[in-house]
Amino acid sequence: MTDTQAFLDRLGITLPLIQAPMAGVSTPQLAAAVSNCGALGSIGVGASQPDAVRAQIQEVQSLTTSAFNVNFFCHQTPLRDDMKEKLWIDRSQPLFERMDANPPAELSEIYTSFRDTDAFLEVVLDLRPSVVSFHFGLPKPHQMEAMRAAGLTLLASATSLDEARQIEASGCHGITAQGWEAGGHRGIFDPQAADARTPAMDLVADLARRTSLPVIAAGGLMTGGDIASALAAGAAAAQLGTAFIGCPESVADTAYRERLALGGETVMTAAISGRPARCLSNAFTEWAGDIPAGEIPAYPCAYDLGKALNAAAKAQGVTTFGAQWAGAGADQARTLPAQELVHALMTELEAAI
Repeated sequence: MTDTQAFLDRLGITLPLIQAPMAGVSTPQLAAAVSNCGALGSIGVGASQPDAVRAQIQEVQSLTTSAFNVNFFCHQTPLRDDMKEKLWIDRSQPLFERMDANPPAELSEIYTSFRDTDAFLEVVLDLRPSVVSFHFGLPKPHQMEAMRAAGLTLLASATSLDEARQIEASGCHGITAQGWEAGGHRGIFDPQAADARTPAMDLVADLARRTSLPVIAAGGLMTGGDIASALAAGAAAAQLGTAFIGCPESVADTAYRERLALGGETVMTAAISGRPARCLSNAFTEWAGDIPAGEIPAYPCAYDLGKALNAAAKAQGVTTFGAQWAGAGADQARTLPAQELVHALMTELEAAI
């Protein structure tokens, strides 16, 4: 048995494919559909509170007996800067006025990090999803120890060798190598640090050579041919996110789906949420194009304003201020039910191999 096969067995899957847990898009229905094909379905619960996380896990468990992944955010507790937040609100005032609305009077920390409470840990230990993964960093040591003792398979995303080595030392079972092309939020542990912006295949090859853990490729992968390239670079499996946005089981809204269908440019911006994230170019990314990163409030406080702006715009029939996350391969997005997409990807993978 190869190490790769042993890893796939540990994940509980027969196909080297993971559906990325894009918070705000993934659903229990999407995760279950993917898992029922022999791949690893995922739900992204970083934007949810413990009770909602419990309900989502239970719903997936009601839809499949196969393994699935639950992904949490492990972001740093934000360093609040009242003046920076006030200036950010003031800067956005003209946008809100165009939507006949007012910006928030102040910003709130709308998402709780897995690190900052054991409430999420308690849900995981109670319901025992077979795979649990982390973005933006790692849980605290006592949290890792409890999940390992419970027999859970633990993954975390890395954008660099240094982050991968931290993951390796933490007791995780695998590393998701997130290349620069990936849609959604960069998993970089310290958003104030320099980002090497390493392409996915280069990062996979480097981590596969210089760490001891199995590596999952992520970043701009859209086809079975892309999966083949990832496996050839040393990955044990490939994670695709943007490829699944168009599935009817996702909760991407109509405007998001229509913008994805247009394809075109994607932009890395921190202005929407406070952390760098790859988004389809739209009115929000255009407005933020010349804003220095140092003037943007910390994640997730900036996201409080971003969400308020999108809600105000949608109330006026304007759909170009959303967080329309997508990877660099967005032009190749397809609109297929999840199971059909998995089957198409595997057919393409076999042909490429």
